[in-house]
This record gives sequence, structure tokens and C-alpha cells, in this order.
Amino acid sequence: MPSSETFSSELEFPALCLVVLIGVSGAERASFAARHFLPAEVCASLEAAQERLSRGLLTVLDAPHLASSEREAAIRLAHAQDVAAVAVVLDLPTPDDAAAREETAALRAGLGGFDSPALRVEGFAASFRLRSASELSALVVRRVPLKVDRRDLSGPFDLIGDVHGCLPELLELLAHLGYAVSTDLSVTPPEGRTAVFLGDLVDRGPDTPGVLRLVMGMVAAGHALCMCGNHDAKLRRALSGHQVKRTHGLEITFEQLSHAPPDFPDAVRGFLAGLPHHLVLDGGRLVAAHAGLPQAFQGRDSGRVRAFALYGDTGQALDEHGLPLRRDWAAEYHGAALVVYGHTPVLRPRWKNHSVNLDTGCVFGGALTALRYPELETCSVAARAVYREATRPFLTD
Repeated sequence: MPSSETFSSELEFPALCLVVLIGVSGAERASFAARHFLPAEVCASLEAAQERLSRGLLTVLDAPHLASSEREAAIRLAHAQDVAAVAVVLDLPTPDDAAAREETAALRAGLGGFDSPALRVEGFAASFRLRSASELSALVVRRVPLKVDRRDLSGPFDLIGDVHGCLPELLELLAHLGYAVSTDLSVTPPEGRTAVFLGDLVDRGPDTPGVLRLVMGMVAAGHALCMCGNHDAKLRRALSGHQVKRTHGLEITFEQLSHAPPDFPDAVRGFLAGLPHHLVLDGGRLVAAHAGLPQAFQGRDSGRVRAFALYGDTGQALDEHGLPLRRDWAAEYHGAALVVYGHTPVLRPRWKNHSVNLDTGCVFGGALTALRYPELETCSVAARAVYREATRPFLTD
């Protein structure tokens, strides 16, 4: 979502965001809002804006927002609702009316602080500045769906739990599901079906590069979707040059990647960087996330949402094994969407309220499991070996 100090005739807003209008003239703000937004989308108060955002609806906040405290309140609201705040600065020519001229002069005196870098420092995800009536008249506003919003995809889907480099088991599971895999790891899916990988493709298992080649090829061909898992995110950071500890199987992944073609790690880094942290599918009836996702976070995009989708409901507390305590978010989940996830190994697919955990611990000697949707049938293949001893016991209830 780029910010712009130069005029573009087309502005793109996330389909779910808080649009914050900035400008002295109420008439100009009202005219802009009326031209590009529905009346119900325009709010004059933070309270009204909060109510709309809580329902997952794009919201326009119409107020001068000249004082930094006003803008801070709007940004706090956007952050609390896990949506982006987008600023539109109406820096229009000085009107003829003397009082309005004085107000506009005061606005212009502070407009140096309303440039894109300054607004990003304040917390706006993007900002746009309009300087003339001709720019306003030529403007087209487009709403762009969030990357996590794929309600348009209805399946049928085959959702697959944590693979962790277990290529032999993945090939066997795909065959059970009706996918034909060639020797070069290209895949032909059953008619109309799409695989959905729930993340943690990498680490610990016998062939992480093979799993990556297969899944990357499926995604590129349009035969699969893939979430980012916490292990995938850590590998991406490492491949990007960040300092990370090569533990919990990452050391095995790097040893295996050392035998891959020289350009393969860069391709992997690019692939992992493009993965969503969750997806809302089938008109909102299905949510796929690596570690699960409560209803309030579904279809939203923020650091807090991403952290939950990758790591689950964790805090500062450690369990008896010295690992971050994973609270059982599914025990309190009562959302309308079926949430399919993994991350926490379970002995068998765990149905809890309107959610199912498919991480049956293949890399630890358990099984690799898929859920056929909308049939809601599970399919599992047993692990061929214990590739890594489990650090903590599998969840049993």
C-alpha cells in the first residue's frame, strides 16, 4: 500500500481499513467522502467508527484531524481493531472567504508535518495528499481485498497439517487424496480440488528442500494455497540475513539446503516472504491458519493477528519443558467459521468447538493428516520413522 506525495489519478485502499480525512474545510471533506464512499461508511466520531470497524466494515473518519492528538486517537482505534489507518490530506487552494482563508493558512503552516514520512512515523500505513480541484475531479478510488481475504475461493479443499520436511509421507498422503505426483515433483490435482498447506513446511524432517520444491510448484501452478508457519517465518528471516539461532531443526534445514542449487535458497526466501499468515475462504465459512485464530482476528491484518496465527495464544510464561506456554484458544472458540490449524502436535485430529487441529506430529513419529473440505473427512498416513524426538508430549484431549 504505497504512500504518495505526487498525484496519482487512482488511489487504492484496503477493503477493510480506517480512512482518516485531514483538512480544514468540512465542505471539502464531505464532498470527497460523498463522491467515493457510501453515507453509512462515513463517521464523524470515534465511537461510531469503532462500531463499524468491529463489524469488519471499511470506515471513513470525517474530522479536521489538524492536531496530532486527534490523529493519535484515530491511529489507536485502527490498531485496536487490527486494521490499517490510511490518511487523505485535502490540501486545496485558499478559498475566497476571509475566515476560511485564515483557517487554511493555519493548516498549510502545519502541512510540512503531513508529508508521507511524517504520517508513517505517526502510525499511518499510507497517506495521500490532494492539492487541487482538478486532482479531486480526476480521482478514482479502488478498494483492494486484503491478502488474507480469499472468500471468493470455495474449494473443495484438502487441508494438510505440519509437514516439517517429511517428503515421503507427503507424497503418500497426496496419493491417497488423489493427487498425481511426477518424478520431478510436479503435481496434477484431482479435478477441481485445491490443497491448502497449514504451514511449517520446513525443519526436522528428512527432505525439507523436496517439500519446498513440491509445494512451491503447486502454489505457482494454482494447485495449492499455503500459510506461513513459525518455522517458515524463522527460515525466511535467516535467509534474509537476520541473526537467528539455528535450533529446533533449522540447523538440519540449512544442512539440506547446502546441497541444493545456488539459486534455490533465494527462491525459497521469496516464496516464504509472500505467504499469508491466514486465509478466510469459502465466503467466510472456513479459516486456515497455522496456529489457529479467534473470531475477532479473522480477515484482519496486523502484527498482533500475524503473531497469533503463527505462534498461537502465547505469553511470557513457560511450560514444564521450558517452552512458551501454548494456551488452548480453541477451548473458548465459538466463531461461525470452521478454523483448521496445526502447530501443536496432537495424537489424532482434534475437533474442539468449531475448529480442528491437523498437526498429528508426523516428524515426531506420529502421522501426516489432511482434512477434506467440505466433506469434513480426515485422511492420515503414518510416519515412516521418528525423525526427531518430541520435546513435549502430544496433546491428548
